[in-house]
Amino acid sequence: MTTPPATTPPETTTDVGFSVPVIDLSPYTSSAVGLDNGPAARERVAREIDAACSQVGFMQIVGHGIDDAVIDGLAGAIDEFFALPPETKSGYRVAGANRGYSPPKSETLSLSLGVESASRMNDFFEAFNVGVEARSFPDLALDEADYGINVWPECGGFRARIDAYFGEASRVARTLTRAFADALGVPPEVFTDITGHSIDVLRLNNYALPPGPITLDGELTGMGEHTDFGLVTVLWADRVAGLQVLSSDGVWHDVQPVEGGLLVNLGDLTARLTGDRWMSTLHRVKPPVVDGGIVRRRSAAFFHDGDVDAVVGTLPGLAGADQSAYEPITVRDHIAAKLAGSRQGRANTGAVREAARVLAAARRERR
Repeated sequence: MTTPPATTPPETTTDVGFSVPVIDLSPYTSSAVGLDNGPAARERVAREIDAACSQVGFMQIVGHGIDDAVIDGLAGAIDEFFALPPETKSGYRVAGANRGYSPPKSETLSLSLGVESASRMNDFFEAFNVGVEARSFPDLALDEADYGINVWPECGGFRARIDAYFGEASRVARTLTRAFADALGVPPEVFTDITGHSIDVLRLNNYALPPGPITLDGELTGMGEHTDFGLVTVLWADRVAGLQVLSSDGVWHDVQPVEGGLLVNLGDLTARLTGDRWMSTLHRVKPPVVDGGIVRRRSAAFFHDGDVDAVVGTLPGLAGADQSAYEPITVRDHIAAKLAGSRQGRANTGAVREAARVLAAARRERR
């Protein structure tokens, strides 16, 4: 795999007292003879997931079953596309849709929470999005405006490599929601009934500051503070510093993937489902600065967001769930409000609690 040199990361986090749990998902992904994958093993994994989702909102998973060759293909496709000339990449921009190419500084992710950056030195990343299309479900009367039409770069084998990873990431995300149901003690239909034609998107990210020495005269953020929109995110990232997670005490912590692992975090809709028993955790990406120089960083985030017409509210009967926490909302309306912030510069006034946490963390950093 063409992965940039690691910066000697620890196994979970660089911060003492804070950790992102590492969970072996193989009891849910493997039927190999001799493997401990019976009901007791799945119950243990479900308990670990419940603890991670309640206390951190992030986890790392191993035993996910994605072959190394598929991940190598993903990494190669990322490298080849983002190495194209800027004018070629810009030819794959898609106006008004969550598809295609996004150049650096074309999004303001903190505005998806209604938070304006004081320095506007945010979101120095470029991205390329592909996803499920409405025509993927010919038996349903779905609108392409809710999904988007993919565009495919003319890089040798790009689509085949991305399709291969997309299929595997989709499998992992659906496996996770099956484990989520076990962890919450609810029927699996709670998730399967709202994900039959889920808006699933794979976003390839390249942190676009050129490698080399850097001197900063203000705060610089590779990707601004945000929560993810949907049910669950499965993230592949190379082992380069940058990702930071906001803990419940309002402190930002560095997090890097374990060898062979995938990072997983919950989205807003799962927080709604659980009445905030489980956390949609704020995160951001700082420029990976090592010894005074920028190091290139790449990632690929698979967003499993739910059916466009599904109505999401707090599930009844969950221990600790606050039935008044959120008004029910359709997946369509929730995602539209978040995208209007990040893509169109309109502050999302529906993200009051998330915005308050970002502002409190910023005040803490300035002390």
